[in-house]
Amino acid sequence: MRRKPTELIIFSIFFFLSLKIFFGEMATAQNTTIPVNVGVVLDIDKWVGKMGLSCISMALQDFYASHGYYKTRLVLHTRDSKEDVIGAAAAALDLLKNVQVEAIIGPATSTQADFVINLGGKAQVPIISFSATSPSLSSIRSPYFIRATHNDSSQVKAISAIIQAYGWREVVPIYVDNELGEGILPFLSDALQEIDTRIPYRSIISPSATDDQIATELYKLMTMQTRVFIVHMLPSLSSKLFTKAKEVGMMSEGYVWIITYGITDLLSSLDASIIDSMQGVLGVKPHVPRTKEHENFRVRWKRKFQQDNPTELNAELNIFGLWAYDAATALAMAIEKLGATSIGGYGKTNISGNSTDLESFGISQSGPKLRQSLLSTTFRGLSGDFHIIDGQLQSSTYQIVNVIGNGGRGIGFWTEANGIVRELNSTNSKANLGAIIWPGDTTSPPKGWMIPTNGKKLRVGVPVKNGFSKFVKTTWNSDTNTTKVTGYCIDVFDAVMAALPYVVLYEYIPFATADDHAKMNGTYDELVYQVFLGKLDAVVGDITILANRTQYVDFTFPYTESGVSMIAPIKDNKSKTAWVFLKPLTWELWVTSFCSFVFIGFVIWVLEHRINEDFRGPPSHQLGLIFWFSFSTMVFAHREKVVSNLARFVVIIWVFVVLILTQSYTASLTSMLTVQQLQPTVTDVNELVNKGEYVGYQDGSFVQGLLKQKKFDEHKLVPYNSPEECDELLSKGSGNGGIAAAFDEIPYMKLFLGRYCSKYTMVEPTYKADGFGFVFPKGSPLGLDVSRAVLNVTEGDTMVNIGRAWFGKQSTCPDPSSLVSSNSLGVGSFWGLFLIAGVASFSALLISTALFLYEHRHVLSRFDPNVSIWRKFVVMARHFDQKDLSSHTFKKSEWRGTSMHAVEPSPNITNCPPPSTSSFSLHASPNTNGTSSPSSFSNHSDANFFRDQQATLSPPPNGQTPQEIVPPIELSNPNQDRPGALEFVDENP
Repeated sequence: MRRKPTELIIFSIFFFLSLKIFFGEMATAQNTTIPVNVGVVLDIDKWVGKMGLSCISMALQDFYASHGYYKTRLVLHTRDSKEDVIGAAAAALDLLKNVQVEAIIGPATSTQADFVINLGGKAQVPIISFSATSPSLSSIRSPYFIRATHNDSSQVKAISAIIQAYGWREVVPIYVDNELGEGILPFLSDALQEIDTRIPYRSIISPSATDDQIATELYKLMTMQTRVFIVHMLPSLSSKLFTKAKEVGMMSEGYVWIITYGITDLLSSLDASIIDSMQGVLGVKPHVPRTKEHENFRVRWKRKFQQDNPTELNAELNIFGLWAYDAATALAMAIEKLGATSIGGYGKTNISGNSTDLESFGISQSGPKLRQSLLSTTFRGLSGDFHIIDGQLQSSTYQIVNVIGNGGRGIGFWTEANGIVRELNSTNSKANLGAIIWPGDTTSPPKGWMIPTNGKKLRVGVPVKNGFSKFVKTTWNSDTNTTKVTGYCIDVFDAVMAALPYVVLYEYIPFATADDHAKMNGTYDELVYQVFLGKLDAVVGDITILANRTQYVDFTFPYTESGVSMIAPIKDNKSKTAWVFLKPLTWELWVTSFCSFVFIGFVIWVLEHRINEDFRGPPSHQLGLIFWFSFSTMVFAHREKVVSNLARFVVIIWVFVVLILTQSYTASLTSMLTVQQLQPTVTDVNELVNKGEYVGYQDGSFVQGLLKQKKFDEHKLVPYNSPEECDELLSKGSGNGGIAAAFDEIPYMKLFLGRYCSKYTMVEPTYKADGFGFVFPKGSPLGLDVSRAVLNVTEGDTMVNIGRAWFGKQSTCPDPSSLVSSNSLGVGSFWGLFLIAGVASFSALLISTALFLYEHRHVLSRFDPNVSIWRKFVVMARHFDQKDLSSHTFKKSEWRGTSMHAVEPSPNITNCPPPSTSSFSLHASPNTNGTSSPSSFSNHSDANFFRDQQATLSPPPNGQTPQEIVPPIELSNPNQDRPGALEFVDENP
């Protein structure tokens, strides 16, 4: 269906009117925007200034193109700082006084920013810098300074991670002598200290240094051992540095160069000749994620920049341009968020009439609010997340690059959480980097140090010794004016240096006096201190590793045994005392053993008394039996039979204990009487101190100080210089101008005993020392490599062969430990045995007592409640003293006794009533001496027993004498199924 011409005309008129109204409103809106003055202070003629200014302009164009409805518009007022601090300050002052800007973007360098920040703080105008990276510029000093870039201190962890990954122990920082260079150094030092890497030297380069001055400093660095350098300066100065470094040969194999991101990110702006002189350099720079927006902007910027700057060829955008773009965007957002009504201009200050021009500007009314708005502004920018914390942009991931060809090639990343990683999204936690081409076009990582290439040899000091020359011996040749150095320590050092993976040239320098080449020029401590003073590069010899020496030098791993011990004469201990048999055991063990013997005898008597005839009889007999039985087990001569299972259990345990005791006693006594013939005359250091004996030490040794710590009188310390002199002093003795004992290190002791082992012995205790080691300067990388070589040499046959060459085969002297008197055996060696025997005895005793009380519970139940405990104990003791005829040991005798009486009844029994099936009573006739016959018996019931106990003895009837009284005897047959068996119970056995 076609529209009519009239309708088309009306629709067209309506459409054009709508467009006119729309564009008219847009024009009106644009005419109502509020301009906000913003200053820009940059080095317009420098690369960073040109790039930054173009990025700031494009940022505002892009921002307002996508936010056309915003009411505010930033108006840029650009000033050239002319690469000068005063120029930057003058530009900022002009913007604050004459333009009254609300914020200033810039300046470019940290040196320029230092003064500009103070001006901004006074005017309360935010100073936003995208390239001033020095840590010395902080928001703490000026709250109106906002760093829209990374702090230089944020990259030191990434640099230290690279150094730690390759194990470099020394690093020399090369930095510019201004705020940029000095600001990073404290943070770099702390990061290196955390990984135990030291800074032996700091190379400071003036910002205006000439090529000759730079070359002089580089030649100085070449004379040092360290070959790892960290360069932190502006690209213009670093270009001169690397050009000269290549000319003097410091970009060759063995060198390591690491540059900070201030140089790394500007590699694309450097000339090809400079890049060529930096081949093999490592660098770090902030990692910028590759996004579509980022790539689009890079293309647009490059096209626009070349249009505006046709003389700049091959221009490449870097991180500083991205930070400038994001800083301008953040400022536009903050001002719009603040609102046009909050932009209030400047207020006047109260200034005097004679005030300077620096005090004649006012204070921004909107500055504090704008600062808060900037700090709270966050967004996703081209450089990543824009987030200001503590006045500065937060750091993120760093990329590690290797300068190869025309620029830098990425070889890995560093993150705070994972450290060095090959790929950001890799799950491999192992710290590694990609393939690196090092200076000198080599792929082998440099070791980080080397002997200086100035032809000097390593100066190795050695002590001059008159005695113990097998360790170190110096021989002076007056004809050739040279010194020959030999000895065990020298051979070990030569073997260690030969084991290094590289060649080190060195020469031995004896520590002798100028007038006498055979006399040492001081003590060992003074010799070691020469390394700290730099007069010697190392010290080799019988140098003991001591804690006080490690405060100013480093030692390698020890290559000898450690410790200080005592040598004393030995004597023949042939004269034995009459009481030597008591020495194998201590008196505590003797007493414990005696008490145990008595206790075990008592326990066996208790367990056997009621059921064993061998453990019955008169009290004196039983008491003697207790002692006899237990002590007879010591030689296994006991003849008494034990019939109780509990007693047998106790005897088994006790015999085992006795066996261990007797065998140990025999072994100890045998050792004292046979093996321990030779003993030292002195076994205790405190004894020497208390008696005021003279003792010896090797002259010049640290042992003298050790003896003083042990409270020896200094006048009682006698030095010696050779084994022969030590032997002479020990032979004389302390009372005849000699010494009672000598103290020295174990290597010297063994050398001495190798010749005089028949006369002397080594006596404990041994005082701790760390043995002999080689001395190197504090933190020397060579010392670490030598320590590794020491381990390789000591673990092989080389050390054994060197030892045999100087000390011969192992001595045939007896082991010194076998000559020292052994200690007596104490309770501590046998407390487990006594514990087992005691537990077994107590257990058996408790079980036996419990069974006895259970069997006689009816007796206890019949006691009158008013009867005393002592009376009860006496009654139960009398019951315990009676035989237990129910025991199997007495049943056998009952059978034999019954048969005997049935066949031939005793003629002494008279007036016997007729036998009964239940019981009968017999009266034994008295003996001729008036006592009951042993064949008389009595079997009372418990009731009769209590009646007997409670009855009062009355006088004999009819005037009879006690001898005429015949005790009644009751015979009963408890076993009804055995009518022929009779049970005899003797109440008074």
